[in-house]
Amino acid sequence: MVLTGCSQCIKYMLFFFNFIFWLAGGVILGIALWLRHDAQTSNLLMLQFEGTQAPGTFYISVYVLIAVGAVMMFVGFLGCYGAIQESQCLLGTFFTCLVILFACEVAAGIWGFINRDTISTELISFYDAAYMKAVDPVESVTRQAAVKVVEVFHRTLECCGKGDDNALFLAVQATLCPKIETDPLISQSCHTKLRDLFTEKLHVIGLAALVIAVIMVFEMIFTMVLCCAVRNAAPAY
Repeated sequence: MVLTGCSQCIKYMLFFFNFIFWLAGGVILGIALWLRHDAQTSNLLMLQFEGTQAPGTFYISVYVLIAVGAVMMFVGFLGCYGAIQESQCLLGTFFTCLVILFACEVAAGIWGFINRDTISTELISFYDAAYMKAVDPVESVTRQAAVKVVEVFHRTLECCGKGDDNALFLAVQATLCPKIETDPLISQSCHTKLRDLFTEKLHVIGLAALVIAVIMVFEMIFTMVLCCAVRNAAPAY
């Protein structure tokens, strides 16, 4: 069957939104791969201290994003094909996938909002454990390992200590902190730098999710309208 008038307009609008959705899936996949291989996060999250790996909650979120991006590209292709073919079956399947994706996105958004500080808090705790050993005046194998971990944090984030400037830290500051140009008006605390690092990345993820959610709402509306138009245009036997 061939749709005409407003139905045909909706058909091509749905195709256009599906193409944008497919592109958005590619963008999400690209952002996720960038987050996974970003030098700052990789340097920190690959660290080990006393047999304990740096918290990997951030990477779990990134792997979920990679899966979402791949699924979005598949669903976007399905929607484009269903719109061009004017197939009720494909459009119905596409609509079901959209509803599931939208529900998952809302659930992930709620979880992310509730646990927005978890990643930075876990890494701060990991840093503090190494920091306490690194400023220990008693030389030991554990202290040497802690110094290496703390140096990676300082070099990667261009920070220096926790901001408390206690006597033990001041005694080893020249050894632990990289020689960088510092602005006295800007905090050099690693706690602050860690929070800023992941807050910035979460903002990128949140903005991308918001744009995709808006596109999905329009797609669900157009899909339902087009599905009804295809059904009404089908010849009666």
